[in-house]
Amino acid sequence: QVQLVESGGGLVLPGDSLRLSCAASGLTFSRHTMGWFRQAPGKEREFVGAITGTSGTTDYADSVKGRFTISSDDAKNTLYLQMNSLRTEDTAVYYCAATSGGIALARIVAVYHYWGQGTQVTVST
Repeated sequence: QVQLVESGGGLVLPGDSLRLSCAASGLTFSRHTMGWFRQAPGKEREFVGAITGTSGTTDYADSVKGRFTISSDDAKNTLYLQMNSLRTEDTAVYYCAATSGGIALARIVAVYHYWGQGTQVTVST
């Protein structure tokens, strides 16, 4: 059974940094593309970034490019999202997800087979 568990969320000030983790079990990282999504109240779930298990190719939403970095530790089966220079508009529940598809479709919510329960990130003064 596949399980994805996010952690690391919290309340931070604008400009601060935060690192989210996603511990995966029941799947092989190298055979999946792992993605991060977020959902703010009243809004649709949106793509943040993704990384392929085979080559480590990454893709980021324009809104986070240059501020957020995705990485993975295959030995620990853990995905990370390093978030720097956080803004109030980054406030959302952040989810990790896994798909057997490639990077070309990684921005599409529907291609992901597995989802975590989410972790809240609040950026506020």
